[in-house]
Amino acid sequence: MAASKPRALGRNSTPVKRRLGHWSGCAKEEVHTRVWIPDPEEVWRAAELTKDYKEGDKSLQLKLEDDTIQEYPIDVQNNLLPFLRNPDILVGENDLTALSYLHEPAVLHNLKVRFLESNHIYTYCGIVLVAINPYEQLPIYGQDVIYAYSGQNMGDMDPHIFAVAEEAYKQMARDEKNQSIIVSGESGAGKTVSAKYAMRYFATVGGSASDTNIEERVLASSPIMEAIGNAKTTRNDNSSRFGKYIQIGFDRRYHIIGANMRTYLLEKSRVVFQADEERNYHIFYQLCAAASLPEFQELALTCAEDFFYTSQGGDTSIEGVDDAEDFEKTRQAFTLLGVRESHQMSIFKIIASILHLGNVEIQAERDGDSCSVSPQDEHLDSFCRLLGVEHSQMEHWLCHRKLVTTSETYVKTMSLQQVINARNALAKHIYAQLFGWIVEHVNKALHTTLKQHSFIGVLDIYGFETFEINSFEQFCINYANEKLQQQFNSHVFKLEQEEYMREQIPWTLIDFYDNQPCIDLIEAKLGILDLLDEECKVPKGTDQNWAQKLYDRHSSSQHFQKPRMSNTSFIVVHFADKVEYHSDGFLEKNRDTVYEEQINILKASKFPLVADLFHDDKDPAPATTTSGKGSSSSKINIRSSRPPMKASNKEHKRTVGHQFRTSLHLLMETLNATTPHYVRCIKPNDEKLPFHFDPKRAVQQLRACGVLETIRISAAGYPSRWAYHDFFNRYRVLIRKQELTITDKKAVCKSVLENLIKDPDKFQFGRTKIFFRAGQVAYLEKLRADRFRAATIMIQKTVRGWLQKVKYRRLKRATLTLQRYCRGFLARRLAHYLRQTWAAIVLQKQYRMLRARRAYQRVRRAAVVLQACTRGMFVRRIYHQVLLEHKATIIQKHMRGWVTRRHFQRLRAAAVVLQCAFRSLQARRELKALKMEARSAEHLKRLNVGMENKVVQLQRKIDDQNKEFKSLSEQLSAVTSTHTAEVEKLQKELARYQQSQGGAPSPGLQEEVVSLRTELQKVHLERKVLEDTHTREKDELRKRVADLEQENALLKDEKEQLNNQILSQSKDEFAQNSAKENVLMKKDLEEERSRYQNLVKEYSRLEQRYDNLRDEMTIIKQTPGHRRNPSNQSSLESDSNYPSISTSEIGDAEDALQQVDEMGLEKAAMDMTVFLKLQKRVRELEQERRRLQAQLEKREQQDSKKAQVEPPQNDVDLDQDADLAYNSLKRQELESENKKLKNDLNELRKAIAEQAVQNNSTPGSPDGYSLLLNQLRLTSEELEVRKEEVLILRTQIVSADQRRLSGKSPEPNINARTSWPNSERHVDQDDAIEAYHGVCQANSRAEDWGGLDEDGEQGLAYWCLKQVAWLLEAQLQAQSREHEEEVGSLRGQVEALKDELDTQQQTFCQTLLLSPEAQVEFGVQQEMSRLTNENLDFKEMVEKLEKNERKLKKQLKLYMKKVQDLEAAQALAQSDRKHDELTRQVTVQRKEKDFQGMLEFHKEDEPLLIRNLVTELKPQSLSGTVPCLPAYILYMCIRHADYINDDLKVHSLLTATINGIKKVLKKHHDDFEMTSFWLSNTCRLLQCLKQYSGDEGFMTQNTAKQNEHCLRNFDLTEYRQVLSDLSIQIYQQLIKIAEGALQPMIVSAMLENESIQGLSGVKPTGYRKRSSSTLDGDNTYCLEAVIRQMNAFHTVMCDQGLDPEIIQQVFKQLFYMVTAVALNNLLLRKDICSWSTGMQLRYNISQLEEWLRGRNLHQSGAAQTMEPLIQAAQLLQLKKKTAEDADAICSLCTALSTQQIVKILNLYTPLNEFEERVTVAFIRTIQAQLQKRNDPQQLLLDAKHMFPVLFPFNPSSLTMDSIHIPAGLHLEFLNEV
Repeated sequence: MAASKPRALGRNSTPVKRRLGHWSGCAKEEVHTRVWIPDPEEVWRAAELTKDYKEGDKSLQLKLEDDTIQEYPIDVQNNLLPFLRNPDILVGENDLTALSYLHEPAVLHNLKVRFLESNHIYTYCGIVLVAINPYEQLPIYGQDVIYAYSGQNMGDMDPHIFAVAEEAYKQMARDEKNQSIIVSGESGAGKTVSAKYAMRYFATVGGSASDTNIEERVLASSPIMEAIGNAKTTRNDNSSRFGKYIQIGFDRRYHIIGANMRTYLLEKSRVVFQADEERNYHIFYQLCAAASLPEFQELALTCAEDFFYTSQGGDTSIEGVDDAEDFEKTRQAFTLLGVRESHQMSIFKIIASILHLGNVEIQAERDGDSCSVSPQDEHLDSFCRLLGVEHSQMEHWLCHRKLVTTSETYVKTMSLQQVINARNALAKHIYAQLFGWIVEHVNKALHTTLKQHSFIGVLDIYGFETFEINSFEQFCINYANEKLQQQFNSHVFKLEQEEYMREQIPWTLIDFYDNQPCIDLIEAKLGILDLLDEECKVPKGTDQNWAQKLYDRHSSSQHFQKPRMSNTSFIVVHFADKVEYHSDGFLEKNRDTVYEEQINILKASKFPLVADLFHDDKDPAPATTTSGKGSSSSKINIRSSRPPMKASNKEHKRTVGHQFRTSLHLLMETLNATTPHYVRCIKPNDEKLPFHFDPKRAVQQLRACGVLETIRISAAGYPSRWAYHDFFNRYRVLIRKQELTITDKKAVCKSVLENLIKDPDKFQFGRTKIFFRAGQVAYLEKLRADRFRAATIMIQKTVRGWLQKVKYRRLKRATLTLQRYCRGFLARRLAHYLRQTWAAIVLQKQYRMLRARRAYQRVRRAAVVLQACTRGMFVRRIYHQVLLEHKATIIQKHMRGWVTRRHFQRLRAAAVVLQCAFRSLQARRELKALKMEARSAEHLKRLNVGMENKVVQLQRKIDDQNKEFKSLSEQLSAVTSTHTAEVEKLQKELARYQQSQGGAPSPGLQEEVVSLRTELQKVHLERKVLEDTHTREKDELRKRVADLEQENALLKDEKEQLNNQILSQSKDEFAQNSAKENVLMKKDLEEERSRYQNLVKEYSRLEQRYDNLRDEMTIIKQTPGHRRNPSNQSSLESDSNYPSISTSEIGDAEDALQQVDEMGLEKAAMDMTVFLKLQKRVRELEQERRRLQAQLEKREQQDSKKAQVEPPQNDVDLDQDADLAYNSLKRQELESENKKLKNDLNELRKAIAEQAVQNNSTPGSPDGYSLLLNQLRLTSEELEVRKEEVLILRTQIVSADQRRLSGKSPEPNINARTSWPNSERHVDQDDAIEAYHGVCQANSRAEDWGGLDEDGEQGLAYWCLKQVAWLLEAQLQAQSREHEEEVGSLRGQVEALKDELDTQQQTFCQTLLLSPEAQVEFGVQQEMSRLTNENLDFKEMVEKLEKNERKLKKQLKLYMKKVQDLEAAQALAQSDRKHDELTRQVTVQRKEKDFQGMLEFHKEDEPLLIRNLVTELKPQSLSGTVPCLPAYILYMCIRHADYINDDLKVHSLLTATINGIKKVLKKHHDDFEMTSFWLSNTCRLLQCLKQYSGDEGFMTQNTAKQNEHCLRNFDLTEYRQVLSDLSIQIYQQLIKIAEGALQPMIVSAMLENESIQGLSGVKPTGYRKRSSSTLDGDNTYCLEAVIRQMNAFHTVMCDQGLDPEIIQQVFKQLFYMVTAVALNNLLLRKDICSWSTGMQLRYNISQLEEWLRGRNLHQSGAAQTMEPLIQAAQLLQLKKKTAEDADAICSLCTALSTQQIVKILNLYTPLNEFEERVTVAFIRTIQAQLQKRNDPQQLLLDAKHMFPVLFPFNPSSLTMDSIHIPAGLHLEFLNEV
């Protein structure tokens, strides 16, 4: 449809003049005025004036957005100027009426900006919601969004279909008037989806109060109606081919009780014909897709391509749609609506029969006037079989028709075309009847017998349609839209009039377009429809005749035109556009003729459903398929939709046009009796592209749907309206200082406007608002911007002046400094000059002195030289004389020495001669003596011993040497002879050679020598070349080897780096995996706990509903019973558990695991310390394993070293034998000692018992018994010590004996000593043993050393030294082991410190990358984690100590039990003798005087107890008593029932208590104080049942007195679970009450209230702020109100003794709710997404955080729940322009999802012209950077999410006997025991 010129503002001259006047005003003040000019492609184009406009100019000089200059002509006669553009600050508003200039280009541009840049598909236009189809699934329709819009005013949230639905629901409840939501638009614009979401909203908000689930059935009707009434068209894949009006009925409490549906004008022609790229109704394709199912085999269906009625459009599938899955949803919807399986099967059979009917082959006869159907046609057979009709009759009447006259009846054959038309008409009629039957049964399913109080109707009807060929369907659709547009115009006009009258503004008539003449043209008498019905009654009527009648009758009408080139078409001028209709087919479609014979065959069907479809008393028109249910109870009297009309015999029903007009009148009556709400759906493009905007198509639809008419009506009066308060806040900058002193804001506004706008016609003052003409708000915005600009200039001027002054002062100081330095430089230069002058003088003086000195020195040196030469000559003379004298002296010296030496030599020779003579004499004497001795026999014998053998040996040796010498001599002679021969031969050859050489040399030899030399040179050259080559290759190889070595080194380094990286990554991955597993485990635990508490919540809800159905009767509920413990269980447990108590950490871990197994996962998970303890224990075990592994390796190394010096095997065996002997002796000794101790103990017990029987019971007897026990204990200990010493000594003696018997020599024993096994023990324990062994071994060695000396003293001393050495060696080994162990532990500590240092370094590196605030937070977190670990360590130590304490207590309990047994025996003996006296003594016991913490009551007093203590108790009456007093009293009553072993009493009391608490909570369901009171008492009662249950896990903090108050006979574990569930229910009710009190305050206090005055401004808001849903009065809240409410909650809970952990969880939940509500409103409101809101929000959050710290609740996790809101506030304040800004946003906003970040950026709205909008490119950058995130698709936070509550175990320090019952409770019937 081509875009036509807008005429909304062109008809009236008044707006043109007004616009002209404003033009002249704008031209004077602003040169670059921005305007809109028409454009053939974009419809409207933006431009700016480059030249001032003056009246009378014929053209304008404009500059377009692409900087092109254009001259725009002006219509001077009509003074039509271009439309003015709105200021940028008004662009993108939620409501189009908020725009200052209201015209078509402004509306189009605003919608385009919102749709493309902000991705907002909804926009208000006054009372109309404009919805643009995004062709993309958006996450804005979830349950969280529904709850966010529920209860909100329409103008407080962003435009949405839910806002319209909420407005209708609220007005219905407030005004008690029926409402209607009218959804219209083109095919494919999203009407059906919008209507569906509206119904979903009503079903969610107004859910049924009973179990009928009527809202689910209302929603279930949508899949059915879509399946049978929707089809694929060229414009929409799910186009509704019928109109429907659904009335949703509500009761007086505004819960859904039923619904009713009316349908209009089903497109029956689609059943038999589809255009290209279109489909038939969805149900046909769904049924074909499910044809393979077993239950549908009898339908004989195949794929959709095989049937004529489903394959005419080409492709039978839709992209992204699964027909089989949709068919399953359709069947489920049928079942949900109560349609039986048999009826469903009948429906599917009828639909399948239509497909088979379309495939019936009709054969024409030769004559052409008749045709036939083959009897063997399988499709006809299937058609008849599925409908249950006779095959032969249907075969006959498909090809024949009956003509009935007055006299007779004829049967006439039909031509092929007539038969096809009749078949198609039958198919359409069957489908229409089935459609009506389904609608009727849907209405029956949605009908209710309850009285309907009001209803909301949702009208989903086709919009204005115009195609290339428009037929009867388009005519009816446009006729309906004319009626709706008339109703819309009148309603808008009425609202405008009411607004003016309410504000007491003078009312002037507004000229608006009235389409009543066009409606009269269609429906008036002799109108188009009347003439059509009249022509249908004519037997030979044709479409051409009807068109001619239209020409003749309505040619003079201004809304009717005849085309120039056609005689069968006509043009109707509708409100939206001219439409040309082709008359072909109008009569046939209006008649909708079906032959009566075919209908009669269907009536005779054997299937009841088929026969019922075609009864005469049933109106088959789909437009009237309403039963009128619920109309009797509504306030609208609607006429029957079936007026009695007698149908013709030839026609089965009335004309379609008449039916449609009747149903349309009925619809208009219904709409006029309700309050309408309008939703206009816009199709942005025809290609179904997501977020693609076609301006031409959008303008066509805006003109057609009446949006521009609404704008025109608003613009004709005062379109801009401001409340006085908002006007004052927005334009306070324009108010003068004198006017601000006026307290009345209304008077101030009047004074300001009279000064700013001189023309009084431009504005009007209403009662509560100020009304402005079009353009005046833009003018005020311009003045405001100018004032801001002037103020900005003033500020800039002042700041710049200050900066220049600062700069001048800085320059002055710099100048003075420069001058100072320059003057100093000149002074220093002068001083330097003076110094240089003085230095020159000094240099001259010195130089002259030097020159004189040098002359003097030359003369002096010459004189000295002469003197030296002279003196040398004289000295040399003297020297020569002395030298001669010296030589003579030397000669004399040598001569005298020679003489002396000759004398000495003569004397020495004489002495030697004398010595030789003497020595020879002595030698002769000795020789003589030796010869005498040699002659003796003994000497000879002594010498000859062994000499013979030696002689023989020597002889043999000599012979061998001789032989060897002889052989060698022979060899030598042979070699000599050979050598001689060789030499002679060589000599001869040499002689011959010399002779030959003596002659002439031969030339051959010379040549040979030359050649040999040449070859030698060549060889030398080749050798040189080879050497060079070798050298070069060698260098290359060396270089290559060096390169390879370098590369290898690099590769090694890289390998090491990679290995290090892999190790670090593996460590990091392990840490990450462990962290992830920890997080997942925690998450699973939280989810499981949340799931369980949700089940508890659901149980409480179901129980509440059960109570409501029982009309608050007393509930006698079978609660879980309890079991009695065996009487001996406690004693058995104490006996068996006594030796099993362990204080090791492994025992702690096992206890924790046992706790998980016994308590169950749900309870054990409540104590996270168990989980953390197990984690820490796993780490410690891993470290212990590593340490043991290192010790094992170390021990193996030591063993390998010892193996080299290993002693003999027998010593090892001796050691093993010693150990075995020690063990056996120890076992025997222990057994004998055990028997002895048992006998002694029994004898001691007997003696004590006899003594106790003989003696009277006196106070001193227990002391004597304890004294005996102490003596026994001391004796046992001393005996154990002595026994151990004896065993050790005996073992060592045995081992020593074994060694002595097995040893052969001292050495093995010594070696055995070195490997003595006991040396491995501590030195202090071995001193006595070593001494004993030393004595024994010394005695044994004394015998061996007795040969040396008589007494063996030396051996004994030696052996004692050995013993000392062994002892020192043992001590040294022990010290070395201790040293090694200490070194190992220190190394372990060093490694731990290294690991900790690495962790701290990594943490420090990570911290450096964070911002300062984040560093502080990170440091706090690290410190918290460190303190947590230390606390865990301390807790483990405390648990160990507690375990030891429990062990000792258990031992004490065991001894006490034994004492009690003895006392009982003593008492029994006493009772035999003095029964009477003992009885009197027992009656006067101390227990009678002391209160034992038990309260006794009679069974009949139980209701009175529950009434006074539970049901009628007021928390104020216990203000001065102990907190949780009722819980203590109830426990004392339970304890007495347990004491007397009355299980029925326990059961009855606990059941009555629980039911009484539930009754109180139900009665006070909105009382926070009462709910908190019973939450604290229920938790305290639960903790008392745990603390005094007798379980060790709950008794760790009990005193001895409290342990006496434990239960004895009953195990109330199941009742504890019931009380825990009740506590969860009370907690959830408490949260619900608190949230109900806080929720109305949150939005106003956190987002709207100005905590920082003057920071935020108010923008124009349009019509929706004037919504009738807005309540009068000031309901705003400030942050102080929220904090006061929080203080009240905190005070109440603290005063009533609620556990601090529960209080922290309560405020964590409340702060999460504050965050969710505030953030959700922020995400759904464009008007508050601004920088100033971010500043206000951050300030409010800081106040709440300060409140948390002041109440010591900062560790509750409440502040962490506000992290998303904090980041949203920071996101509003951050800069949003560059890529660095995008990176900062992505790194900062980690708690916000991607959708939330993008949504806030899209919603960001500048409040002033100085702020910049967020560009689309920046948002796309953010989306690209956040793609890697795996964020959930949910946009809003779940405000109803509730954290699972964890009830801590805090045992009471009070004892039951210290509790006093006040008299105000009226519990006198309770007796203290």
